Amino acid sequence: MPSRYLLPALAGAFLLLLLAAVVVWLAGSSLINVTPRQVELSGMEAQTLALPIPGGHTVAASFLPGSGAGAVLLLHGIHGDRRDMATRARFLHAQGYAVMLIDLPGQGASTLDAVTFGLHEAEGVRAALEKLRQLAPGQRVGVIGVSLGAASLVLCRDCAPVDAVVLESMYPTIEEAVEDRLRMRVGAIGRPLSQLLLWQLPLRLKIQPAQLRPIARIGELKAPLLIVAGSADQHTTLPETERLYAAARAPKSLWIVDGAIHENLYAYAPREYERRVGGFLAHWLRGEAISSPQA
Repeated sequence: MPSRYLLPALAGAFLLLLLAAVVVWLAGSSLINVTPRQVELSGMEAQTLALPIPGGHTVAASFLPGSGAGAVLLLHGIHGDRRDMATRARFLHAQGYAVMLIDLPGQGASTLDAVTFGLHEAEGVRAALEKLRQLAPGQRVGVIGVSLGAASLVLCRDCAPVDAVVLESMYPTIEEAVEDRLRMRVGAIGRPLSQLLLWQLPLRLKIQPAQLRPIARIGELKAPLLIVAGSADQHTTLPETERLYAAARAPKSLWIVDGAIHENLYAYAPREYERRVGGFLAHWLRGEAISSPQA
């Protein structure tokens, strides 16, 4: 290339790279942004709680007492709040379970400096489990975690043991989670752009990608496990879910929801959800027989 064309070409490439960096930086800001808001659960006679966690932060929670035959903690997905789990709460409460719903730290009415993709959100899970054990003494406890909520449970290093776990639509590693989401939006260029997003983790949050790999921790769960995912989910692909299942310890079950994407799986298939998830919890929390094998 003649030298008179080289400088403009390099300048253009630099400007494109700078623009890409700015766009990715803004995308990172959007992902980790925390905007506290008031959360009200309509149609529920729930007790409102404020649970302290390290750093002077507070987790907002709602508690529904049950009949004394089991308790369930519900954990929503990213940029959501406990209202996203309200239909599950109504179903479980109607079955006699005590139910606790929380806004994960940095979501809804709970405070945190930034979204950390499950690492520091785990502190809210720990506080909620401790409180639920106090409010439902002597009862078996189950957890249903969706996406970020699922990762927050798995990444919790010193959470109290539980008796049954349902993980829905959980990412295996932060690298794959970021790449999957960018690839959906910008195609093949999503992979190199994902590296720019991941580069921000230690810079902005003092977190290394290796700290955000639920697949490396899922084998430490000692509770019976049901993994649930949509067959058409592109945020967490089917092969990624199958790897998570392979890494988990028994007893374990896998339910692939035919046709579902990264969405509210209870809303997508409510009757089947109640049969499968309800049956799983009834078996492990109440000792009831499972009417049909988990697929």
